[in-house]
Amino acid sequence: MSGTVDLILEQYHRALDAVVFGNSAPMKELISRREDVTLANPLGPPVRGWGNVEKTMDHAISHFREGEPTRFERISEFVGTELAYIVELERTRVKIVGSDELVPIALRVTTIFHLEDGAWKVLHRHADPITAPRSIASIVQ
Repeated sequence: MSGTVDLILEQYHRALDAVVFGNSAPMKELISRREDVTLANPLGPPVRGWGNVEKTMDHAISHFREGEPTRFERISEFVGTELAYIVELERTRVKIVGSDELVPIALRVTTIFHLEDGAWKVLHRHADPITAPRSIASIVQ
Protein backbone atom coordinates (compact mmCIF):
# COMPACT_ATOMS: atom_id res chain seq x y z
CA MET A 1 0.00 0.00 0.00
CA SER A 2 1.22 3.50 -0.50
CA GLY A 3 1.42 6.98 0.96
CA THR A 4 -0.97 7.96 3.70
CA VAL A 5 -2.53 4.49 3.71
CA ASP A 6 0.83 3.04 4.81
CA LEU A 7 0.85 5.53 7.68
CA ILE A 8 -2.66 4.58 8.84
CA LEU A 9 -1.73 0.89 8.69
CA GLU A 10 1.32 1.52 10.85
CA GLN A 11 -0.84 3.44 13.35
CA TYR A 12 -3.51 0.73 13.19
CA HIS A 13 -1.01 -2.03 13.94
CA ARG A 14 0.46 -0.03 16.85
CA ALA A 15 -3.09 0.52 18.17
CA LEU A 16 -3.69 -3.25 18.04
CA ASP A 17 -0.54 -3.74 20.11
CA ALA A 18 -2.02 -1.36 22.70
CA VAL A 19 -5.25 -3.39 22.69
CA VAL A 20 -3.45 -6.51 23.98
CA PHE A 21 -2.33 -4.42 26.96
CA GLY A 22 -5.94 -3.43 27.66
CA ASN A 23 -5.56 0.09 26.21
CA SER A 24 -8.32 1.07 23.77
CA ALA A 25 -7.45 4.78 23.38
CA PRO A 26 -5.14 4.51 20.31
CA MET A 27 -7.67 2.32 18.49
CA LYS A 28 -10.56 4.65 19.31
CA GLU A 29 -8.70 7.52 17.65
CA LEU A 30 -8.64 5.56 14.38
CA ILE A 31 -12.30 4.47 14.31
CA SER A 32 -14.80 6.39 12.19
CA ARG A 33 -17.57 8.24 14.03
CA ARG A 34 -19.98 7.72 11.12
CA GLU A 35 -23.30 6.07 11.87
CA ASP A 36 -22.48 3.29 9.40
CA VAL A 37 -19.28 2.25 11.22
CA THR A 38 -19.42 -1.46 12.08
CA LEU A 39 -17.55 -3.94 14.26
CA ALA A 40 -17.82 -7.71 14.24
CA ASN A 41 -15.49 -9.09 16.88
CA PRO A 42 -15.16 -12.73 17.97
CA LEU A 43 -17.07 -12.18 21.24
CA GLY A 44 -20.47 -11.27 19.84
CA PRO A 45 -22.68 -10.29 16.94
CA PRO A 46 -21.88 -7.35 14.64
CA VAL A 47 -22.77 -3.87 15.86
CA ARG A 48 -23.36 -0.62 14.00
CA GLY A 49 -22.89 3.03 14.99
CA TRP A 50 -20.12 4.63 17.03
CA GLY A 51 -21.83 4.22 20.43
CA ASN A 52 -22.35 0.49 19.91
CA VAL A 53 -18.89 0.01 18.43
CA GLU A 54 -17.25 1.81 21.36
CA LYS A 55 -19.21 -0.20 23.95
CA THR A 56 -18.45 -3.51 22.21
CA MET A 57 -14.78 -2.64 21.82
CA ASP A 58 -14.47 -1.60 25.48
CA HIS A 59 -16.05 -4.88 26.59
CA ALA A 60 -13.70 -7.00 24.46
CA ILE A 61 -10.55 -5.06 25.37
CA SER A 62 -11.38 -5.16 29.10
CA HIS A 63 -10.42 -8.86 29.04
CA PHE A 64 -6.78 -8.26 28.00
CA ARG A 65 -3.61 -7.31 29.84
CA GLU A 66 0.15 -7.65 29.37
CA GLY A 67 0.12 -8.97 25.82
CA GLU A 68 2.90 -9.38 23.32
CA PRO A 69 3.25 -7.40 20.09
CA THR A 70 0.97 -8.75 17.40
CA ARG A 71 2.39 -10.43 14.30
CA PHE A 72 0.56 -9.67 11.07
CA GLU A 73 0.38 -11.78 7.95
CA ARG A 74 -1.09 -9.82 5.04
CA ILE A 75 -3.34 -11.91 2.82
CA SER A 76 -4.78 -9.20 0.58
CA GLU A 77 -5.05 -5.45 0.23
CA PHE A 78 -6.64 -2.82 -1.97
CA VAL A 79 -6.47 0.97 -2.05
CA GLY A 80 -9.00 3.09 -3.93
CA THR A 81 -9.57 6.82 -3.83
CA GLU A 82 -11.88 6.75 -0.78
CA LEU A 83 -11.87 3.11 0.39
CA ALA A 84 -9.09 0.69 1.25
CA TYR A 85 -9.08 -2.73 2.84
CA ILE A 86 -6.73 -5.32 4.25
CA VAL A 87 -7.21 -8.97 5.04
CA GLU A 88 -4.72 -10.24 7.59
CA LEU A 89 -4.02 -12.95 10.11
CA GLU A 90 -3.21 -11.48 13.53
CA ARG A 91 -1.29 -13.60 16.02
CA THR A 92 -0.35 -12.65 19.55
CA ARG A 93 -0.19 -13.92 23.11
CA VAL A 94 -2.00 -12.14 25.90
CA LYS A 95 -2.89 -12.50 29.54
CA ILE A 96 -6.63 -12.67 30.09
CA VAL A 97 -7.80 -10.74 33.16
CA GLY A 98 -7.73 -13.10 36.13
CA SER A 99 -4.86 -15.24 34.79
CA ASP A 100 -1.08 -14.88 34.79
CA GLU A 101 -0.64 -17.23 31.84
CA LEU A 102 0.06 -15.91 28.33
CA VAL A 103 -2.38 -17.56 25.94
CA PRO A 104 -2.23 -17.51 22.14
CA ILE A 105 -4.83 -15.67 20.09
CA ALA A 106 -5.04 -15.97 16.32
CA LEU A 107 -7.60 -14.06 14.29
CA ARG A 108 -8.63 -13.76 10.65
CA VAL A 109 -9.35 -10.06 10.15
CA THR A 110 -10.82 -7.88 7.43
CA THR A 111 -10.52 -4.13 7.97
CA ILE A 112 -12.06 -1.49 5.72
CA PHE A 113 -10.72 2.06 5.82
CA HIS A 114 -12.58 5.14 4.56
CA LEU A 115 -11.09 8.52 3.69
CA GLU A 116 -12.90 11.08 5.85
CA ASP A 117 -11.99 14.77 5.70
CA GLY A 118 -8.51 13.90 4.43
CA ALA A 119 -7.79 11.21 7.05
CA TRP A 120 -8.15 7.42 6.76
CA LYS A 121 -10.48 5.95 9.40
CA VAL A 122 -11.53 2.39 10.19
CA LEU A 123 -15.07 1.99 8.86
CA HIS A 124 -15.39 -1.75 9.50
CA ARG A 125 -13.46 -4.47 11.32
CA HIS A 126 -14.40 -8.13 11.27
CA ALA A 127 -12.30 -10.56 13.31
CA ASP A 128 -12.91 -14.23 13.94
CA PRO A 129 -10.84 -17.22 15.10
CA ILE A 130 -10.98 -19.13 11.79
CA THR A 131 -7.31 -19.35 10.81
CA ALA A 132 -7.15 -23.02 9.73
CA PRO A 133 -9.40 -25.30 7.66
CA ARG A 134 -12.57 -26.53 9.40
CA SER A 135 -15.14 -29.17 8.66
CA ILE A 136 -18.61 -28.30 7.41
CA ALA A 137 -19.91 -29.60 10.74
CA SER A 138 -18.23 -26.67 12.49
CA ILE A 139 -20.76 -24.24 10.97
CA VAL A 140 -23.93 -26.31 11.28
CA GLN A 141 -26.22 -24.95 13.97
